Amino acid sequence: MGASLTVLGFNSAIPTVRSYPTAQLLEMSGRTFLIDCGEGTQVQLRRAKAKFSKINHIFISHLHGDHCFGLPGLIASFRLLGREKPLYVYGPKGIREMLETIFRLTETRKEFEIIYKELSIEVSEKIYEDKNMEVFTIPLDHRIYCNGYLFREKPKPRRLNMVEISKYPEIEICDYEHLKRGKDFVLKDDYPLKNSTLTFDPSPGISYAFCSDTRFTTSIIPIIKQVDLLYHESTFLHDLKEMADFTGHTTAKEAAILAKEANVGKLVLGHFSNRYSDLNVFLEEARPIFPNTYLPRALEPILIEFHRPD
Repeated sequence: MGASLTVLGFNSAIPTVRSYPTAQLLEMSGRTFLIDCGEGTQVQLRRAKAKFSKINHIFISHLHGDHCFGLPGLIASFRLLGREKPLYVYGPKGIREMLETIFRLTETRKEFEIIYKELSIEVSEKIYEDKNMEVFTIPLDHRIYCNGYLFREKPKPRRLNMVEISKYPEIEICDYEHLKRGKDFVLKDDYPLKNSTLTFDPSPGISYAFCSDTRFTTSIIPIIKQVDLLYHESTFLHDLKEMADFTGHTTAKEAAILAKEANVGKLVLGHFSNRYSDLNVFLEEARPIFPNTYLPRALEPILIEFHRPD
């Protein structure tokens, strides 16, 4: 089961005719997650041919408008499309009040339950888990409370070596789950079969780290260490380092330093200031430090592939 990221918007605060504010669609372990929801997100979801009904979990990094102003409209559309199942919304404390106030003042009815997970802790915490994966917060350093998110598949079961298993009629289908969990098999004559002879190593789990608006901070390195794909904001080039610090943002050079220190597989930059008409300047600054750096392309899925750490 593959994993892919579709960047719906990668602009900073102001939308343009060619780019939208931050929003991403992540498909991992059979789940579809929406990460941030700036203006125009549902239009981009339409263009990406995404199924609205598959979006059950929405993660909002912080309450600046370019990361959440698209959310009330998207939720209203969910209702008009006949949604009945619950929607889980993760975000900073205050997101419930913001949304419920808008719904009350606009008399927007909801035919489904919204389950809020409001965040306020300054350290990384697990906020989502199912049988296949888990999600952790990545505390960031912005002008207001802000989190990135780490999406990580759980260790997968071992793969059955059916050629070897077929040599032993005593091994039945009901034993397969034990083998997948790494257990040895003992034949009736008490002869032990090592699990390593009956199975192959499991397929590696995939991981993705989303780092929204933040100043340069090395505190995130232990959390994002060796992730397969890292998205990190790079609002400015390094000659505007002082402005980046003042506004709570990172430069392309700093994002590359973090990617290198964390030994990630691939770095995708984003959240570009509108002052830059040619985004290739971000690659020119980042790639000498971290060669595996890329620019996002709106609506073009990025396959998240396993990165074997050095």
